[in-house]
Amino acid sequence: MAFRLKLVPDHTSFDFFRWQWLTFGLSAAAMLGSVICIMVLGLNYGIDFKGGTTIRTESPTAFEVGDYRQALEGIDLGEIAITEVFDPSFGTTKHAALIRIGTTDATGSVTPEQLNEVEAALKKVDPQVSFAAVESVGPKVSSELINTAFYAVGAACLGIMAYIWLRFEWQFAIGAIVSLIHDALLTVGMFSLFQMKFDLTTIAAILTTVGFSCNDTVVVFDRLRENLIKYKTRPLIDLMNLTCNETLSRTVMTAVTTALALGAMMIFGGDVIRDFVIAMLAGVFIGTYSTIYVAKNIVLWLGVKRDWAKPGEKKEQAPGEDIPAAFRDAP
Repeated sequence: MAFRLKLVPDHTSFDFFRWQWLTFGLSAAAMLGSVICIMVLGLNYGIDFKGGTTIRTESPTAFEVGDYRQALEGIDLGEIAITEVFDPSFGTTKHAALIRIGTTDATGSVTPEQLNEVEAALKKVDPQVSFAAVESVGPKVSSELINTAFYAVGAACLGIMAYIWLRFEWQFAIGAIVSLIHDALLTVGMFSLFQMKFDLTTIAAILTTVGFSCNDTVVVFDRLRENLIKYKTRPLIDLMNLTCNETLSRTVMTAVTTALALGAMMIFGGDVIRDFVIAMLAGVFIGTYSTIYVAKNIVLWLGVKRDWAKPGEKKEQAPGEDIPAAFRDAP
């Protein structure tokens, strides 16, 4: 006897539009809050966008961040930020730290002589310390990367809007683009609120979540278009509820399985990809929410044409035909 895992029953009758003004209002408030956070708090740009030098140190012995910071105080450097790196895969024989150094000169990075001074100073505190990686980015390159990154996100959203416009109708394209802007803006706002490192890896995660959200939205829109052809006179809000219930199992299963994979990456992937995974996890849940409570709300308010049936085609099936029993009996 085969066992089949079900996260959602086969037939559901949830009214996803019962609190449509509340859910959409919360989304609008969250978007506004994200804009305020970005304007007031700004973004904690990583080495890719800010310029400077990042050093990753490794040592077989435990260390104190305060000792590292005190050892570097005597060196003529710019702002120094030291964070200890925690990773379950390290065990007790590997200890790592990230040292970010900002310089005041035009190069945006420390010189080889300064690197030697930093290494010598740290070795006085921990003779077994070593530099596992050193990354430097100049201010000119970093400013260009910031502009290019945001252009990439904007171009992706416009391309997706054009694709959905051609495949469906302009109302669907508007709903999808508002949903994608919602997802990207809330993810960036989360990084601003918690001052997490924002770098090129984060941009890659945002673009990935935009694609994930678009895929989920297109699946639901495609089923909605089928129902619009099948039920010509049923109210649009009823067809949207029916569509959401029909695709709910697929939506939940996709989100959960993606979250499980990302959870494994967060636990075992190490600190290098942790910010990427956090952005992806946030994007998965935000994208799933926006597909149901943002994109379709926009389509509902704009309305869609109902003249897709071919000449001589049956205009509407018999009342209740092909509708799940649970949905048919719902009040």
